Amino acid sequence: MITARQSRAARALLGWTQQTLADKALVSLTALKRLESQKGLRVYETTDDQVRRTFEAAGIVLLRTDDGEGVLLTSQQVKKAKSS
Repeated sequence: MITARQSRAARALLGWTQQTLADKALVSLTALKRLESQKGLRVYETTDDQVRRTFEAAGIVLLRTDDGEGVLLTSQQVKKAKSS
């Protein structure tokens, strides 16, 4: 499961708008906005899965421990972005 904060942070690392992520993940913008809402609105498991897979394909690692959550952009993806 991806959290709203993780999704927003991952988009920021990648420089993606909500629309860009929705297009790449093949989900509606409304569904993505619901996922990223601070109100804890429920989304379909398939939406959550598509967003997670899209981030992973872009080099994002979703992190979760007992102490908190976060995201990591792998160095391989950083190198690709710099060479583009």
